Amino acid sequence: MTDIRNIAIIAHVDHGKTTLVDAMLWQSGLFRDNQQVRERVMDSMDLEREKGITIMAKNTSVTWNGVKINIVDTPGHADFGGEVERTLAMVDGALLLVDAAEGPLPQTRFVMQKALQRRLPVICAINKMDRPDRRPQQVLNEVYDLLIDLDADEEVLEFPVLYTNARRGSATPDMEAAMSPEGAPATLEPLFRTITDYIPAPQGDPEGPAQFLVANLEWSDYVGRLCIGPVRRGRLVAGVPAALVKDAGAVSTAPLKVVYVYQGLGRVEAPEAETGDIVAVAGLPDAFIGDTIADPEHPEALPRLTVDEPTLTMEFSLNSSPLAGREGRMRTSREIRARLEKEALFNVSIRLSPSDDAEGIKVGARGELQLAVLVETMRREGYELTLGPPRIVTREEDGVLCEPLELVVCDVPEEHIGIVSEKLSARRGQVVKLVNHGRGRARLEVRCPTRGLIGYRSQFMTDTRGEGLFNSVNIGYIPWLGPIKGRSSGALVADRTGSAVAYAVFHLQPRGTIFVSPGEPVYPGLVIGENSRPEDIWVNPTKEKKLTNVRASGSDEALRLTPPRRFSLEDAISYMREDELLEVTPKSLRLRKRSLSNTRS
Repeated sequence: MTDIRNIAIIAHVDHGKTTLVDAMLWQSGLFRDNQQVRERVMDSMDLEREKGITIMAKNTSVTWNGVKINIVDTPGHADFGGEVERTLAMVDGALLLVDAAEGPLPQTRFVMQKALQRRLPVICAINKMDRPDRRPQQVLNEVYDLLIDLDADEEVLEFPVLYTNARRGSATPDMEAAMSPEGAPATLEPLFRTITDYIPAPQGDPEGPAQFLVANLEWSDYVGRLCIGPVRRGRLVAGVPAALVKDAGAVSTAPLKVVYVYQGLGRVEAPEAETGDIVAVAGLPDAFIGDTIADPEHPEALPRLTVDEPTLTMEFSLNSSPLAGREGRMRTSREIRARLEKEALFNVSIRLSPSDDAEGIKVGARGELQLAVLVETMRREGYELTLGPPRIVTREEDGVLCEPLELVVCDVPEEHIGIVSEKLSARRGQVVKLVNHGRGRARLEVRCPTRGLIGYRSQFMTDTRGEGLFNSVNIGYIPWLGPIKGRSSGALVADRTGSAVAYAVFHLQPRGTIFVSPGEPVYPGLVIGENSRPEDIWVNPTKEKKLTNVRASGSDEALRLTPPRRFSLEDAISYMREDELLEVTPKSLRLRKRSLSNTRS
């Protein structure tokens, strides 16, 4: 199929992937010159636009010189690896986008490893050539080092290289032209030409019996469940019966209601889909990711998609605090369980398992960010729930208990190397590489168990005064490394019901960091602050000033309160101790003790 190319764009978070797709859409003639189009048009979810990252893999297509190029925007974070693995099953090549200053980072390594396992040809684009601290030649050498480290063969290592500026919409194979003051011409024609010349056309027999791999699922209010994936063989024709081949070999038959092909940012109904194209079909309500849609007379299954197992679990249960039911619309265990079961249908990297608590359910995922995105989505839908602290998933190998291991890459100012190394070493981390580029910053590579990284990210930002970059990716399992010291600070815990009072909060400030403002409701067991010492202290945040009819000097002075510390959802998940829970509602995040009774002697 010489008129089709299927390509995935691989890049680390914030390396310009979605901006480059914007430029490709504009220069392919998809939009009018005077058309109003928002930036990062492929980031369709609110959370994606707020966080500046890609969470869900999405399809689009452009046409250049008569060739249809199907582009799949892959997530740049390893926590969403389930999306990555499904994406790479649909394409025949990859465009590796790397920042001209930062170079390849751990998430890039994760996705490239999956691409090389599928033996996909790679095009390298070094982006952000307008940065004053660019170092394209060193970054290119780092890309070669990465691919060699991932055991890429010689054919892959002979990849073409382009130098791009996604915001300007320019691409050129000439490094000197890209680095010149005026920059390369504002055209992506060299990129389009490289894709059509270097990425192979899809393979398959267009006259054979139909075979279609279900790689993604969506929902339409008009036609029901949509199955998205590549047509591997033959044609899919709307209105004609098709066979659905499940994992165990079970086959059912139903007519295809509708066939959609991708044109630009939308889907267009078509009478049929040809071999090699990435399309969406409806009419098979029982289809699941990894199933095969085939010719009823030749129900042959394609190899099923496989994804890596979860490394973290977290317990979801109903909100049992005294403030339950005030802010959320959906708060019963039945509603929470139904929502999680629906999520597991569309997200193959999520695993559900029974919890020790009859009202709860364990959710397994790749990392804290994936769990945080799921919870944030649920709270915006009106759910109210309680979360337990994240726990790692262990397994036995040859009778030895093993835990997940991560490769951590820290980009920090030189003066903070010591404190970062010390803190990671205390968490069983081992420094394997230290590189100083001579620009006042250094890059540390550390192997550290996943267990040791829980709760460390916020500490890392404090230690580096907000100037550090922290990235990690799972690289396998390692024998259990023994106990790891957790959060060193204790908690300030409310011991009674009421509302926080400015007078009480002012006098609690010397004990540590406060999490609540005057007027906020409190209850026994609610964590209202962080103690500066390791032990927990039960305190009274509702204490009011005793008033008399005698005025004294200084009695009417205004209280100066420090603004309270506010957690994001990811920070709160990382901060929790084993004896704590996180109360999540559409409007609030509250840390609390698992037991709400004061057990101090």
